[in-house]
Amino acid sequence: MEKLIARALEGDHRSIARLISLVESESPQAEIIMRKIYPHSGKAHIIGLTGSPGAGKSTLADKIIAHFKSLGKTVGVIAVDPSSPFTGGAILGDRLRMQQHAVDPDVFIRSMGTRGSLGGLSRSTQEAALILDACGKDVVLIETVGVGQSEVDIVKIADTVGLILVPGMGDDIQIMKAGIMEIADIFIVNKADRDGADRVATEVNMMLDLLGMRPWRPPVLKTIAERNEGVEEVVSEMTRHADFLRRSEEGRRRRWQRLGMEVEEILRREIAAMVEVAWEKEKSPELFELLAARKTTPYEVAERILGTILTETCD
Repeated sequence: MEKLIARALEGDHRSIARLISLVESESPQAEIIMRKIYPHSGKAHIIGLTGSPGAGKSTLADKIIAHFKSLGKTVGVIAVDPSSPFTGGAILGDRLRMQQHAVDPDVFIRSMGTRGSLGGLSRSTQEAALILDACGKDVVLIETVGVGQSEVDIVKIADTVGLILVPGMGDDIQIMKAGIMEIADIFIVNKADRDGADRVATEVNMMLDLLGMRPWRPPVLKTIAERNEGVEEVVSEMTRHADFLRRSEEGRRRRWQRLGMEVEEILRREIAAMVEVAWEKEKSPELFELLAARKTTPYEVAERILGTILTETCD
């Protein structure tokens, strides 16, 4: 394991892929990997691309990769796809749209399944991003599955969030949903050669005006990703936002908030595992008979299990 981690930290793509696979499969070695990897992370610019299905996220991601490459940056990509109901693996394979970068030694592309996560991101997505960060990628691009309002989960991982909108897809309603407006650091109106693109951009700017003054006002940009139009401006604004985060009090606040969420997620995971073990020990036909006869309540059972966990932990 030590040799595998060392090779990954040197940038070996096969070793990086192996580490991500171990973490994604929840291997017993996953925690060891993350403890070793974490001190080397914290340098990459993590970018989230989100938006409705059909907004052109993969095509835009492909062009963004190329632009960062032209700036001399190494790039890691996590394309989050819906999970197969049979294997749990990713089933869309968005990296097919990024095929030109597949053999590039400076670009690492990985498809990951949501594994049932309502927010469109499995818990291993964040760990994969940390691995790519620690293993020397300057930019880590996370393309989400596109499931609407629950896309707010991306803000827990990404430094910069780009929300992709498309005219004619009801995005004027979508962007008004709670949380969607607040998570975006950059608004991207893709397929801007369609009718209604100017109207979508104007409505986003009007809604930003209603939100009032903020330390960072998200720019509203128009792109035609298939023709590589407007993508350079998107990359420029992403870089400008990264500079803003490094230098501002708002950036520090967001870093602390995200670190706090990392700790909370680990706590929830550990507590959930303890609860699962304690509940398995408590289960019995007799208990279910008592519950069915209403001679005890789920609340009393849960309280007893929690008391057992706390007692064992304190001991």
